[in-house]
Amino acid sequence: MEIKRIVEALLFAANRPMTCKQIQQVFPELEQPELAEIEAAIDEIAEEYRQRPIELKQVASGYRFQVRQELSRWVARLFEEKPPRYSRALLETLAIIAYQQPVTRGDIEDIRGVSVSSSIIQTLLEREWIRVIGHKEVPGRPGLYGTTKQFLDYFNITALDQLPTLQEIKDLDKAIDDIQQNLQATREEQETPEEFTETTE
Repeated sequence: MEIKRIVEALLFAANRPMTCKQIQQVFPELEQPELAEIEAAIDEIAEEYRQRPIELKQVASGYRFQVRQELSRWVARLFEEKPPRYSRALLETLAIIAYQQPVTRGDIEDIRGVSVSSSIIQTLLEREWIRVIGHKEVPGRPGLYGTTKQFLDYFNITALDQLPTLQEIKDLDKAIDDIQQNLQATREEQETPEEFTETTE
């Protein structure tokens, strides 16, 4: 069977992004294509979907199919539940970690000028947008926080250098506003309701 068709089927059925290596490992050992063949198939698939409402997108964890951003507001009409709204304090904390990492909780509090609620850190950890990446060599050895691959995936980027620079967006407030807008857009793109899934089977 043609490799491209298999790769397309795997990416369509997967409930998570897949790397070329992960796709390769699905094949029986004696039938595994070269990584270059899989990459070529992905490029061809992406080109075929260029004019379609669905796109093949590369994110930090691999490749996935998703609804194009400009159509997300229409897909959102399929949802009964509205996407969760996050407090400004949480978004400020996330923006500081994204742009200043690695940072401790104390560093975040120094930048914000107020204390950081434990529930905010816990929410970000549970969402798997941040993780402890080390400890600062000071008394108490507080944890150093950084963003995760899941954070990059959620915002449709493959690396932190794809975030707008603070110089480009002028200040941290604009960064927080951008994160809020991206949260809304990407949430609508990535979720598919059960009712829609059932009607397409």
